[in-house]
Order: sequence, then C-alpha cells, then structure tokens
Amino acid sequence: MTMKRMLETQFPGIDVVLANYPPSLPKRAVAKLVPVFQIGVVGIVLGGEQIFPMLGVRTPPWYYSLRANKFGTIASTWLLGNALQSFLQSSGAFEVYCDDELVSSLSLEPEFELLAFQCISLLPLDYLKASV
Repeated sequence: MTMKRMLETQFPGIDVVLANYPPSLPKRAVAKLVPVFQIGVVGIVLGGEQIFPMLGVRTPPWYYSLRANKFGTIASTWLLGNALQSFLQSSGAFEVYCDDELVSSLSLEPEFELLAFQCISLLPLDYLKASV
C-alpha cells in the first residue's frame, strides 16, 4: 500500500492496481483444512464426554486437561488457527506490470531495491517531465 501511495503521489494519473498473488496449491489445501481442525477441537472440548463413548473409545487422559480450561483451549485454537490460515493464504509475492509488460516479479527474483525505478524507467519521458 505504501508503494502504491508513493507512485500515485509522485506520478498523478498513474493507475496502480493491487491484487492478491495466489499461494501454491498445497498451502491452499492445508489452509482449507485449518477451519475443519478448529471446529473439531471446539466440538471435542464441548462434547467430548458424549463423543468418545459414542465412538466406543475410552476417554483419553489429554481430554481432561483440555476440558479443565475450555475457554483457554477454544480461544487458543481459534487464535492460532486463524494466524496459521492467514500465513498459509499469503504468498508474500507480487508482480509489477507497466503497459502489460512484466517489470518485476518478487516470486521470481527476491530483490526489491530497484523495483520502483524499473517501473518508472518504463514510463514515457514526456510523462516524467510533466509530473516533476
């Protein structure tokens, strides 16, 4: 967002479009499973006393420590699950195009130092003179 504001301030009239760069398929798949895990933990904490006997399983000892602090378990699961899902859904990569030409791609080259200058160097010279 800072780079967008800087370019729009420096060069009025420039069109800067922000869009998300999709993460890899395995990260997307795992991110889809995080809410299932969260709901599962909440269900086990709230209804474990009925769930385990219905499955024909003896109630495991770790369940009692989770049940002793229901609020802490659910809140921690929700907070950590949301942080994990956010991490998995963000790729941290982006691409810069100038007149439909790829100028720089953070997914291909991790250097960011000259990104703005590469984009500015592709602008027409008369546009740069009018903007300064």
